[in-house]
Amino acid sequence: MSRRSNQLNHSEMRVVAADIIPDKFDYDELLQLFLQDANLRNLRSHTITYYQNELRAFRKTLDALEINTTPAKITTEHINEFIAYLKDIQGLKIVSINTRLRAVRAFFNFAYKHEYIAKNPCKSVKLLRDRRKVIETFSRDQINKLLNAPDLKTFTGVRDYTILLLLLETGVRANELVGITTEDIRWEDSTILIRNTKGHRERLVPFQSKMKTQLKKYLAIRGVCECDALFVTIDGTPLSKRQLQSRVTYYGEKAKINNVRVSCHTFRHTFAKLCVKQGAGIFELQQILGHTSMEMVRVYVNLYSDDVKEKHKQFSPLKYIR
Repeated sequence: MSRRSNQLNHSEMRVVAADIIPDKFDYDELLQLFLQDANLRNLRSHTITYYQNELRAFRKTLDALEINTTPAKITTEHINEFIAYLKDIQGLKIVSINTRLRAVRAFFNFAYKHEYIAKNPCKSVKLLRDRRKVIETFSRDQINKLLNAPDLKTFTGVRDYTILLLLLETGVRANELVGITTEDIRWEDSTILIRNTKGHRERLVPFQSKMKTQLKKYLAIRGVCECDALFVTIDGTPLSKRQLQSRVTYYGEKAKINNVRVSCHTFRHTFAKLCVKQGAGIFELQQILGHTSMEMVRVYVNLYSDDVKEKHKQFSPLKYIR
């Protein structure tokens, strides 16, 4: 019989929680239980890392503000003080503050739900409202410059050209792209199975003949590798998300594109824009992009639909002014 761990796990802690005074849980203990629960719920590894990093930063800020970090002693006023510090002292953008606040709310919601704390300090705390900015996309000229940037006389150049083309063709996220394996390509119906998704919902995304031709060219020079990742380094190891993002940024610099952020997500926005302009419907777009709600898809349609522009010609109030 193997030796048991001396540290109680999440389930065991719940058994004895009723006999433990809530304020005896220190921050690190409760954080460990929260991360353990996230792992049991099969959250993605980078989501767990996000929680870990943001909640450690939260504790560091509380220390700077000289606030007691015992979870049971943290109040709504302390949370508001934390928000004010990020906004007024550190000068963080609203989107950055909300990113940290989401992790903090998830942490305290977990602690309250499992009765590790008596009151939830985040119960009435809402995300800060931010003005929605115009979504950046690439112009046709910028797309051509980016696609002409890779050196097609090299393995990395052919690989990266294929990546840029696939980002534009499918609108997949960076994490989804690096998770594609050679077995995920379904040649018979020209689709790719996307498994490494944001909400654990697998989906099939279609691709057309030009993309199929390029994928076959790339796979011919990729050859046999020990790993099954579609996109690999020159050492035959899977291309990481960080490496992917670095390469995309590199081509933005090489193509001298300065007025738009060159990223995988800008390719995603560009894909959505071009699809809408070509008549894609809201439901088709939601399925391909893998959005769990219609909110972002509606933003794309409202921004880029030619139908909206054409109808505006009909109901423009200025038509009635002489």
